[in-house]
Amino acid sequence: MAYGDFQLEIYLAGTRGLLPRFPVDFAGMERRAAESLPPWVLSYVAGGAGDEHTQRANVAAFERWGLVPRMMRATRERDLSTSLFGIDLPHPLFLCPIGVLGICSQDMHGDLATARAAARTGVPMIASTLSQDPLEDVAAALGDTPGFFQLYTPTDRDLAVSLIQRAERAGFRALVVTLDTWVTGWRPRDLNTANFPQLRGYCLANYTSDEHFRARLTSSDPAEVVGLFAQVFGHAVTWDDLTWMREATSLPIVLKGLSHPDDVRRAKDLGVDGVYCSNHGGRQANGGVPALQTLPAVVEAAGDTPVLFDSGVRSGTDVVKAVALGAAAVGTGRPHAYALAVGGEEGVVHHLRSFLAEADLLMAVDGYPDLAALREAGLTSVSP
Repeated sequence: MAYGDFQLEIYLAGTRGLLPRFPVDFAGMERRAAESLPPWVLSYVAGGAGDEHTQRANVAAFERWGLVPRMMRATRERDLSTSLFGIDLPHPLFLCPIGVLGICSQDMHGDLATARAAARTGVPMIASTLSQDPLEDVAAALGDTPGFFQLYTPTDRDLAVSLIQRAERAGFRALVVTLDTWVTGWRPRDLNTANFPQLRGYCLANYTSDEHFRARLTSSDPAEVVGLFAQVFGHAVTWDDLTWMREATSLPIVLKGLSHPDDVRRAKDLGVDGVYCSNHGGRQANGGVPALQTLPAVVEAAGDTPVLFDSGVRSGTDVVKAVALGAAAVGTGRPHAYALAVGGEEGVVHHLRSFLAEADLLMAVDGYPDLAALREAGLTSVSP
C-alpha cells in the first residue's frame, strides 16, 4: 500500500459519516495540543530562545524554496526508501529526540507511547537521554523499528560511557551526540514561569536507573537526585571526545548540531558516521541562520556521509523539500510532541501517516518517483 492511500482511508470513512479523530495539519494539531497540555509543559515545548525569531525563521525558510513539477512520468508507484549507516529504511522520516516527550502524554509515559507508534509505522525514533522511562524500555517498545539513542554528554565520563553502552546493549542502532545543549539557551517563556521540568524531577529515568549515577547518591531524596543531575549535566563536547566515545561503543556516531561546512569536513575526517544538520528548532540559540539555509553547504561538505536534518519541519511537503536539498533523512519534532499530547500513541500514528501521505502524494503529483529524482532536481528559489 502506498503511503498516500491514507487519504483514501479518510475519504472513505467520511462516506460513513466518520471524521478523522485528529487533525492532519500542523496548525490544527498545535491548536488541539494547546487545549490538552498543562500550560507549563506547553510553554516548554512550544517556546524557543530569545524572541523566538530563529524558531520562526526555520519555518519560514521552507517558503523560500519550491519544487518544479515534472509531468508525464511513471509515478503511479513511488519509492521513498533510503538508508542510514547500512540500515535500509522504507522512507526518510524519523522522530527527533525530545527531552520532555515523556510528560507530553496524558499518562506521563510519552516516550513509550511514541516508541509504540514508531513500531507501528516503521518510523525510526531517536530516543532522548531525558526520558520518563529507562532507555531499555523504550528500545523494547520499538520492536523491529530502528531506534537511535541521543546523548546529552554528562560531565561524569563513567556515566557517559555507561549510558552509551546501555544503549548499545538495549539494541539502539546509532549514537546521536547533541552538541549545542551542554548549557541551556535563554528561553523567556520558561524563565518567566521559572519552569525547567528536569529540575522538578521529570524525565530523569535514564539517570536514576544507572548504576554509576546511583552510586553517587547518598539517599533517595528527590532533591538530591535533581541536584546531582544538575551537577553532571552538560559536558561541552570537543573533537577530542570522539576518541573515548569511539572506544566506548561500536555503534555509528552521529553529531547533532553541525551547520558549518568546516565543522562537517572535520567530522568527516575524524570518521564520524553521520552528520545531523539542526539548530535545535530555534530552542537553544536565537539570531541564527535558519537550518534549512545551511543544509546545502552541509550536504556538499559531507559528501558520502549521510546528513540528517530537522528544524522547522511542519509537513510532508517540508520533508520532500529537505530531501531535495540533499538530506538522507528528515525529522519531525514539535509536530509529534503535539500529536502525542492530543492523542497519545494513536495521535502519533495519525501524525506520522499524515506526513508520509503528504510527502508521497506530492511526489506523485509533481512527477518524482523516488528520492534520487528529488535530489537530482533540487529546489528553485521562490521570489519574495
